[in-house]
Amino acid sequence: MDLFNDAPVFDSTGFGQLISHFLINLLVVGLIIHLLYYPKSKRRDYYFTFTLIGVSIFLMIFLLGSVKIKVGFALGLFAIFGIIRYRTEQVPIREMTYLFAIISISVINALAVDLSYMELGFTNLIFIVSIWVLEGLRWLKHVPSKLIIYDKINLITPDRERELIDDLTKRTGLRIIKVEIGHIDFLKDSALIKVYYESSGNEINTVDNITKIRNEM
Repeated sequence: MDLFNDAPVFDSTGFGQLISHFLINLLVVGLIIHLLYYPKSKRRDYYFTFTLIGVSIFLMIFLLGSVKIKVGFALGLFAIFGIIRYRTEQVPIREMTYLFAIISISVINALAVDLSYMELGFTNLIFIVSIWVLEGLRWLKHVPSKLIIYDKINLITPDRERELIDDLTKRTGLRIIKVEIGHIDFLKDSALIKVYYESSGNEINTVDNITKIRNEM
């Protein structure tokens, strides 16, 4: 019985491709997470998650590709993994976009063993430059919003919108520019209101749109 099933004990070519492509992937993923994502978000949990997912996806795709397993099956595996894990928490759209980018980069670096290093490097550079440009667009103004359970439902009528905004501004300290009226509960004299306000910075508050609606309404 062949102990290694005809597999060589050491394949210098395959091992070299694994190391080189892994280092490229780790460098690119690390640059995106450490220099582009983390400075704005300061989310250490996602820093850990994105890095480990980048490593895991790369190794899984690279090794599965070496045994001729279809790419569609491999993509299905980590898609199922992602759905099972991240459905337990509301992941912000920015983090989901970075997650998709990290997965895409890792898959490309794992499968592009037939590309030249120049082509592979240019492909990774496109990702880095695109994210850097989009993160640095100062002319795209972010208008943050919050969900508020409001108790003065006599002010939610269209003709008293100005009074509503003034009251919300006074009570929250926010420079509110627009309001939207949602669910109204006349039994509890409360309404769910979404307010848009001016912010001094471009950082996204990850808890802006989280509220205990089911417990309060």
